[in-house]
Amino acid sequence: MKCKFKIKGLDCANCAAELEREIKKVEGIEEAVISFMTERMELEYDETRKEEILQKVKKLIKKEEPDVTLEEI
Repeated sequence: MKCKFKIKGLDCANCAAELEREIKKVEGIEEAVISFMTERMELEYDETRKEEILQKVKKLIKKEEPDVTLEEI
């Protein structure tokens, strides 16, 4: 399943790239793409575990980038 998010508060493109690498390591994530310029994140994941995966992604984002907000679009 693919899902798109608005990701606000990233400081730089390097931060976005590092966050993308970390999110790809989350079990159940098939693909993750973060665009710093458009402030968008696209995830492809196992839809049978949607809630669990999204909770892990949100927790990871708060740990790595505490000022970042995530909003599903």
